[in-house]
Amino acid sequence: MMMQMFSDHQLNIMLLLCGACGLLAILLFFTRFLPKRRKAILILLQLIAFFLLFYDRMAYIYAGDSSFVGYIMVRVSNFFVFFLTSAVVFGFNRYLIDLFERKGEEIASFRMLKVVDTMAALGMIMAVVAAFTDMYYYFDASNRYHRGSGFLLSYIIPIIGPIMQFMVIRKNRKKVSRLIYISLVLYIFVPIACGILQIFTYGVSIVNMAMVIVSICLYIFTYLDINNTVEHAHEIEIQNMESERDRMQRLFSQTATAFVSAVEKRDDYSKGTAVKVAEYAERIAKICGKDDMFCSQVYYTALLHDVGMIGITDKVLHSEDYSENLELETDKQKAVIGREILSNISEYPYLSEGAYYSHAKYDGTGFPEGTKGEDIPEMARIVAVAATYVRMTNKQRYSDASPDFVAREAFVKGAGEEFDPVFAYAMVKIIDSDGRIDVQKDDEIENEFTCKIYREYITRGVLVDRKIRTIRFDFMKNEDMTEEFSEPAIVLFDSYDRRVHRDAKTIEEYHYTEYGEIWFNGHVVSSGARKMEVKDVAEAGNGTEGKKSVNTFEIVAMRFEDHIKLVLTGGGNKKEIIVALPDRSKASYIGLTGENCTIRNIVVETDDKEVGLDDIPRIVSETSYIEHMEADIKNVQIDRQRSASTIGIELEKKLKITFHSMSLPSAMLVWHCPYIVLFSSDDGKVGGPNYREYTLIKLNGENETAEHHAQNKFNLKKKDSFPGWEAWKTYNRNGMECEVYIEKKDNRIILKTENLGISIENITTIEDMPEKVYVALTGDQVALTDIRIH
Repeated sequence: MMMQMFSDHQLNIMLLLCGACGLLAILLFFTRFLPKRRKAILILLQLIAFFLLFYDRMAYIYAGDSSFVGYIMVRVSNFFVFFLTSAVVFGFNRYLIDLFERKGEEIASFRMLKVVDTMAALGMIMAVVAAFTDMYYYFDASNRYHRGSGFLLSYIIPIIGPIMQFMVIRKNRKKVSRLIYISLVLYIFVPIACGILQIFTYGVSIVNMAMVIVSICLYIFTYLDINNTVEHAHEIEIQNMESERDRMQRLFSQTATAFVSAVEKRDDYSKGTAVKVAEYAERIAKICGKDDMFCSQVYYTALLHDVGMIGITDKVLHSEDYSENLELETDKQKAVIGREILSNISEYPYLSEGAYYSHAKYDGTGFPEGTKGEDIPEMARIVAVAATYVRMTNKQRYSDASPDFVAREAFVKGAGEEFDPVFAYAMVKIIDSDGRIDVQKDDEIENEFTCKIYREYITRGVLVDRKIRTIRFDFMKNEDMTEEFSEPAIVLFDSYDRRVHRDAKTIEEYHYTEYGEIWFNGHVVSSGARKMEVKDVAEAGNGTEGKKSVNTFEIVAMRFEDHIKLVLTGGGNKKEIIVALPDRSKASYIGLTGENCTIRNIVVETDDKEVGLDDIPRIVSETSYIEHMEADIKNVQIDRQRSASTIGIELEKKLKITFHSMSLPSAMLVWHCPYIVLFSSDDGKVGGPNYREYTLIKLNGENETAEHHAQNKFNLKKKDSFPGWEAWKTYNRNGMECEVYIEKKDNRIILKTENLGISIENITTIEDMPEKVYVALTGDQVALTDIRIH
């Protein structure tokens, strides 16, 4: 059936293939990506294929035509068909010689190809002889073609020649690409297979059509191979360029870092800060979704932003009267000098812009030109945030390092004023993700210390919470103080850095509160606690008499809400001390100290079992700030960040929540305020089964979102009615009324609230909307009362 189809349509197929060969020959003529010799050979092969099929078609068209033209065309066409069949072998031999000659083939292979050349030439001569002897074919009286007695001889060279060519190809297969090898094999075996089939098929020129098809394939595969070669060369070139770029980048980085390091050596307080600023600037850019190139550029802008220091005299840098005002003047000079130095790097103009504008403030109150808002170059706005953070959290000549929560508050308060709000809140996220604010979880403590006078040294604090902690240590009198009073003691306190502070500045910065001092003999001094009770439990071992007596002391500490229980054992005593704290909001730590003693081998052990209400006797009533009339849902007091929350309020279409908010006396920071949390859970409670949190909005203008559960579009505006952050904190401490509007539209939830000029709108889009979505109130060190649902 297939052969019948070819027989019925072979003239049209021949015409189509002829057109393809002619077109490829023309395209090859204009092709530039091939070597001239190989291009000429491919053109020759396409022309041979074209004329082979052309004359074969003519032979079929004029077969049986008894006219003079028919008589001539039939004979000429059949002659060229047999002649060009051997010419195909000859042309393909030229291609192989050119191909392997360029690949450095051995002479033995060329000898075999030379034999094929001779055979092809012999085949063409035999075609001439056959035209006059009827050896291959003859014509009857009606001018029709018939096979001659020697017809099979015409297949010897078109079969044996390609087989010999294949032997050469097979031997050299590793020297050519896979595509070229496939095209060569097809060129040889497809016509051979068709030739064998042709012996048993009369009237269909499948051999000639196959030769044309493989000639076209040879061109296509050659083109693809060259294309792969060009792509490979391009990839190598790109790799070389990238390698060179990386090398230049490393050179630039090393040079810049070395230059900055040399500049920083002039000022001990600046050593290593440039790299820190660069790293934070890069992190800010990444959080804000900037591409790799921008992040790299902002890194080097930050690294070099302070190079103007090289122009500041040693007299100024090392002045004993160096102050914040003097630093301001120095920064102004550094900005101008830095721009002058970096403007010589004309390929990277952003470097000089970063040095010049990194002290500009978003509200226009900075220097050197008072540029504000979006007019400040974007990289300079990022560098300003990163540089401020590093400066605040590292010791300066005129001030100590500030803790992270102080820096965090500075960015929250300065967003939209001193800093670009987008980059300021990105820095807040970095501070939160690094987790250095929540130092309460760290229980590491020094192993040994010596005190001569009381409180000469106090260890880092050990957290006291609902887990039972046991502190053991060895106590020894100092050898030269045998006649003096000598005993260990503990200081009970709260501080953001777990350290005891004495000067007013650090007490304020670290929110230091001291609850009292306790000795192992039961003596206590209450300073910040509401009440302390001491109970004598039992005698415990020997005293501390003796010049070198060593005793083991033990403290068992636990806490539930605002009460602490301590069991102190040592020095012949065992005492139980109950301490009532001012409220539940602040943390509590134990710091070890002493007088005329050495304390060593300090060990802290933690029992994961948590204490409950019955484990610590209450000695004073609970401090409550929510003893007010309740409205639609229960009042809630949140003593620490999100330590409590209201029940979940189910969202339907529209919802309005009003409540009274008052920060607790311990609240000091702007985020000590109410929060609104949008969530889903099986029981409608925050943290319940299958809990999913979609957004958390803080009324001071911060938001925390879980992007893998929902998409949030957050918009914050400070209106003219905003009183300033200190007034904001005062209003919160005195109490204020709050309103929250929530509307649910399909899979979107729109939340709006405005409090003291802080206007917030957040649109939460939940792709996988649960059956029920809830909203709850929570916060940090705040009491929420009179909660009403409308």
